[in-house]
Amino acid sequence: MKKQLIIWLISVMAVVNVYGQDERFLVLEFIKVEPNKVLDYLEYKEFLAEVYQQEKKDGHIKGWDFWSLQSGSELEGENFQYVTVTYYDDPVSMMNGNNMNHLINSAVQAFPEMSAEQAKDKIASSLEMRDLAVRSYMLEVAKTDDDFQYKPGILATFDLMKAVEGKFQEYETAEEEIFLPLHQKKINNDLMEDWRFLRTALPTGSEAKSTHLTMNIYRDYIQFFNSMEYEDMEMTDKEQEAMLEGLKSREQKWVYLATLQSIVR
Repeated sequence: MKKQLIIWLISVMAVVNVYGQDERFLVLEFIKVEPNKVLDYLEYKEFLAEVYQQEKKDGHIKGWDFWSLQSGSELEGENFQYVTVTYYDDPVSMMNGNNMNHLINSAVQAFPEMSAEQAKDKIASSLEMRDLAVRSYMLEVAKTDDDFQYKPGILATFDLMKAVEGKFQEYETAEEEIFLPLHQKKINNDLMEDWRFLRTALPTGSEAKSTHLTMNIYRDYIQFFNSMEYEDMEMTDKEQEAMLEGLKSREQKWVYLATLQSIVR
């Protein structure tokens, strides 16, 4: 496994060198919190935002989001309440993103009155409040042409997909050549703010629950519902045919509707 990881890192770094320095790597963590610990965890979230602000100043990350989930999978055991998204410039930084020493040092810098031991205890106690149900290492494959700035209160849907076995490249081509232009059209018509297509960065087998994810960003519920009504409007017969064909190359595993609560940029 270690050898496979090294080979993967070398191959991903080669991709970065080929396509330049605009690649973005993300870690998504889907989290569950026991009902009697929610308030304590939300208080810890404010502490964590300050820590990640320092992490960004130190160049360890590019950004961090904390989203609350309104709806999602109905499968037993997958009723997540929160998702965090941490952004990185390269895969090595992404893989080192959970370095406890970095977090402790950043906490001490963000809260000078706190000792390293106190910071360690606070971070450790937070881990006991939550169940980190899913951690996904992702590479951004494509995005719309927009300059939307994320801020608390915006909405997103996290759509987890699994490419049909044997149709991995066909699915990615469909997202980039069919669905990306459709989402760009929505943005141009003020029906969406941002769209991103992500691929699982770490190698996955045929039993993986998902291989890709799309992030669909809206400024508010009005725009979100207007966008839903637009789904089949102003789409040519050729576009509809291409879209339906593209849908055959993937399975939509589940969709989460989320609200952005905290952000570091």
